[in-house]
Amino acid sequence: MAFETKEELLEKYIKMDKPHCPHCDQGMSLWEVPQIAVSDGLGWGTPYLFICFNDDCPSYKKGWENIQETMETQASYRCINEPGQSNFEYMPVYSPVGATGGKLDDAILIEQEAKRELAKQTFSLLTDYYMSKDWDEILKVLLDPKIPPKARLKAAEMVGELGDSEATEHMLNHKFPTPVLREGVKKAVEQLHERHYTRECPYCAEIIKKRATLCKHCNKEVPQA
Repeated sequence: MAFETKEELLEKYIKMDKPHCPHCDQGMSLWEVPQIAVSDGLGWGTPYLFICFNDDCPSYKKGWENIQETMETQASYRCINEPGQSNFEYMPVYSPVGATGGKLDDAILIEQEAKRELAKQTFSLLTDYYMSKDWDEILKVLLDPKIPPKARLKAAEMVGELGDSEATEHMLNHKFPTPVLREGVKKAVEQLHERHYTRECPYCAEIIKKRATLCKHCNKEVPQA
């Protein structure tokens, strides 16, 4: 079975028809599961759920009375559904705003859709740049913070394969937001050094030839690689 990333799952779930709560027949909202489960602490096994957030839902309204009588605590429960499953379960909430922080409203979903469209367009551009060996334009994609990380990671791979040695400086002097992207850039820099027989000076960190014994930037003697 192929592993699906959280982003891929979100894209799939957005396209799904929203299930309707069996108690009030209202469409359920997509909800992002917190890292720590709000119920038994064991986790949900999925990064997203569908939840009924209708405060007039009979099940939700009755839940306040039931839990107060049986457990003597202020709480209720909301109906939940795991995407792709036909059964409905319940999640405890301890206030009327409980769990609403993870609700993915239409504005958030539109933003997510825009990011996915930008990623698709960027991958298409990267293919064109790669075919024309235009590493300079690929480097611009890599350094653009507005581009989704996955596309920037692909750009790093391409720069490592196609870029001139001067691309190394741009990559080393730029801050990248995620560990995965930073690791991808590191590999690309190593590939550039390998392709162009270069390395960093251990004293001034400028780029020098691998066989150099004297740094042309700081004039210090450097050990041979």
